[in-house]
Amino acid sequence: MVSLDTPIGKVVHFFDRISVVVISLSSKISIGDEVRFVDNRHGIDFSQKIESLELDHKVFTEGQPQTEVATKVAQPVKEGALVYKV
Repeated sequence: MVSLDTPIGKVVHFFDRISVVVISLSSKISIGDEVRFVDNRHGIDFSQKIESLELDHKVFTEGQPQTEVATKVAQPVKEGALVYKV
C-alpha cells in the first residue's frame, strides 16, 4: 500500500510526443521502483515500474534528491502531478 503522505517528487514537465516526464526529486528513486502518479485536479492516478532514468541525456540507475530525472510513462501526466513510491 502506498502512503500518500510524502511524495518523492513532482512532475515539472511532460513531453507528450515521446511520453516522457521530468520529475523534480525530493527522495531517491531507482530503476525497478514502483511509483504512483497522482493529480486529483486532472483525474490522474496510476502506478508503473521505473524502467529508465536519464538526466541531460545520460542514463542513470538511480536519481538523487534535489535533482531532476526523466523517465518514460505509460499514460499522459500533467505538470504538478505528485509522485509516490509504492
